[in-house]
Amino acid sequence: MGSINAPFVVFGYGSLIFKPPPHVQSQTSGFLKGYVRRFAQKSHDHRGTPENPGRVVTLIHKEDWDRFSQSDAFPNEDIVWGIAYTIDPEYEAEVRDYLDYREKDGYTMETLHVYTIENGIERIAIQDAFCYVGRPDNPSFIGSEPLEDLAQRIWISEGPSGRNKEYLYRLAESVRQLAPASYDSHLFALEERLRELDETPSDDH
Repeated sequence: MGSINAPFVVFGYGSLIFKPPPHVQSQTSGFLKGYVRRFAQKSHDHRGTPENPGRVVTLIHKEDWDRFSQSDAFPNEDIVWGIAYTIDPEYEAEVRDYLDYREKDGYTMETLHVYTIENGIERIAIQDAFCYVGRPDNPSFIGSEPLEDLAQRIWISEGPSGRNKEYLYRLAESVRQLAPASYDSHLFALEERLRELDETPSDDH
């Protein structure tokens, strides 16, 4: 018997882009409007530790970000590229539990429209996709940091899921591959700075 419920569609803008959830039926590249993706969330459990938290991306309403982001290097961007995953209805409950655990460190579920561009024309690709958003009042939210400070933190951090910089590198490469128009100036600027740090001789060698 078929379900009358709308399919469960989740929009990935961080590690979900390069590490998709299970039981995906289909996926669509697209973007959100009125948001920014920033490394503004402390990671105690994946790319850092409680003593030395790393930084991972969160999705933030542009108007919220504008209130405390005086040091943001790219104040005029307000779209976020990612992937919308449609989940097999038979496994919806399982995938919801999986995502709730994976995104447990300070994220809240919201619904929003995913847009795409076809033949140069913008249109809504998916209505009311679910997305994990890091609200500014969550305890892991760190806010805006100068690009250089952020790059240094990401470069040195490591946690149970691996090195923080590898998370950034994989995310940057994945965003580039989403669509011809996909971009993220903040992400790409951090990537460039981390590559420079990688080429800097270490005092330990």
